[in-house]
Amino acid sequence: MGLLDSFMKMLGLSGKKVNVIVVGLDNSGKTTIIERLKPKDEQALEVAPTVGFTVDQVKKGPISFTVFDMSGAGRYRSLWEQYYREAQAVIFVIDSADQFRLVVVKDELDNMLKHPNLGKVPILFMANKMDLPTAMQPVEIAQVQTFAWCYPGLRC
Repeated sequence: MGLLDSFMKMLGLSGKKVNVIVVGLDNSGKTTIIERLKPKDEQALEVAPTVGFTVDQVKKGPISFTVFDMSGAGRYRSLWEQYYREAQAVIFVIDSADQFRLVVVKDELDNMLKHPNLGKVPILFMANKMDLPTAMQPVEIAQVQTFAWCYPGLRC
């Protein structure tokens, strides 16, 4: 059972149609992750940067979902909020090798979490590009001073 299958089963969404938005800064690897969810014969050989957003239908086992691949370029990030109301899950992709932009990641995450249309949607954080020599470990990313946040109800 893959990571996405486990995530959807945990949410009780197996066998249903699910809307998932995939967000993160530009060049974090969102489109590549989505391509790897598809069957091998449907995967693109080359991945181009997303302009605006793209929509894919993916079926994995008993899960059928619509994936909204949202561009992470600065001028398109305001589009994310247009899809919060219909989202049943969010995948937030973080480039673990891009330490310089963790401050921007934190700002975008803060904006997303404060948005009233997001509601209580589960969020999967993916520390991508862990194979690169400059990659931070997920624990290091979470502990970076500029990235630390506190959710309501948690002691920080």
